[in-house]
Amino acid sequence: MYELVHATAVEVVGDHRLSVEFEDGAQGEVDFSRHRWTGVFAPLKDPDYFAQVYLDLGAVTWPSDADIAPETLYHWAITGTGPDDRPGRAASA
Repeated sequence: MYELVHATAVEVVGDHRLSVEFEDGAQGEVDFSRHRWTGVFAPLKDPDYFAQVYLDLGAVTWPSDADIAPETLYHWAITGTGPDDRPGRAASA
């Protein structure tokens, strides 16, 4: 597990793609384009809504108060993976 490292900047770089910088200087992009948004995250299916992302106390957050834990986002950003790149899970189209 990664240490808690807060995000310091977030930028939308595609319909469902974020560029994120962290307080330790690490940075990377996370691709959510294949993710199946459900529950509190369902509004994020809409690229315009997804683009309303902002930082709240170092976490990437959207207006519905949906957020992604900083340590999870950090892992995805520095490894070039994303929410659908877990071992044993086939990528969805």
